Amino acid sequence: MEEHKKTDEIFFRENVLLSKLVEYQEGAVVSRTLIKKDTGTITVFAFDKGQALSEHTAPFDAFVFVPEGEATITVSGVAREMKQGDMTILPAGKPHSVKAREKFKMLLVMIRS
Repeated sequence: MEEHKKTDEIFFRENVLLSKLVEYQEGAVVSRTLIKKDTGTITVFAFDKGQALSEHTAPFDAFVFVPEGEATITVSGVAREMKQGDMTILPAGKPHSVKAREKFKMLLVMIRS
């Protein structure tokens, strides 16, 4: 997959594995935005082991899908252990955080209303 291709061209021309859209980077969280519109965004993240997004809130609901790895996602103080194939909803206005227990990738779909 060539980096200079626009995301929509990639999906139009070839089948794509979700887990291959973003690569791990040592000691970092890496993201790639696939769609960014006024109505919402779709972003893929790759977390190195131990990396995290600190607790924050968002004004919109978000859907999370885990194609690879394991993480703890905490929403309003309730921790959930997530693994490959799991999904959850992050409700608007509720504090949430993400921490990778091992290398971990997630698809985040945020719907603005």
